[in-house]
Amino acid sequence: MENRFVAKLRGFADLAEADIAALERATAAPRSFSGKQDLIREGDQPAAVFVILEGWACRYKILPSGTRQVMAFLMPGDCCDLHISMLAEMDHSIQTVTKATVAMIPRDGMDALMDKHPRIARAMYISQLVDEGILRSWIVSMGRRSSVERVAHLMCELYLRAMNVGGMLGSAVTLPLSQAVLADALGMTAVHINRVLRKLRVAGAMDLRRGQLVIHDVVKLVHVAGFDENYLHRRARQGARYL
Repeated sequence: MENRFVAKLRGFADLAEADIAALERATAAPRSFSGKQDLIREGDQPAAVFVILEGWACRYKILPSGTRQVMAFLMPGDCCDLHISMLAEMDHSIQTVTKATVAMIPRDGMDALMDKHPRIARAMYISQLVDEGILRSWIVSMGRRSSVERVAHLMCELYLRAMNVGGMLGSAVTLPLSQAVLADALGMTAVHINRVLRKLRVAGAMDLRRGQLVIHDVVKLVHVAGFDENYLHRRARQGARYL
């Protein structure tokens, strides 16, 4: 099976055979995790970079009231916090959403990898910049987009990202996120997000069912969301647009 981490970084830089071999060695001994299992918790001392090879995970923070805010979704090929091990402790938690296969690259191993392989370093930095672009887009959604726009925008983003990692199932993409998890990511209640999803379904724009996202009318969904994929920076690596 193709190493998703290698595949993602190859989209950001022209990796040589030695680069690819080094990445494969660094991720050669992954661990398996069940769904809803914390990889690391807020307050823990970070010691490694997590690389999601299979499955989905998320970043989250628990508020004093007990409510949860999901701040990012991590898909196969994504890595967590390139330089987080420089900090004394985590300021948020990372948890699997589904069963997942995760490689852990120690801080000194990641430093050596980037020092010896400048193409890998370039690809890692570009990947981190894309992650920051996604975070900025989420901030805009939380601050300025309406609830319908917010849901539609996230669906467009997750559709494209899932396509990039081979999540296509016919005309659908895998989206293993419950309405409760989506509500935590969008700052909404599960009841509210259910109403919004129903509205988008009745409008003929999209449907979310049994872990799959189907977009019926791309033009309509993009219009509702006001979606522009530029923050995903896919054109630089693929030269293609799907929405």
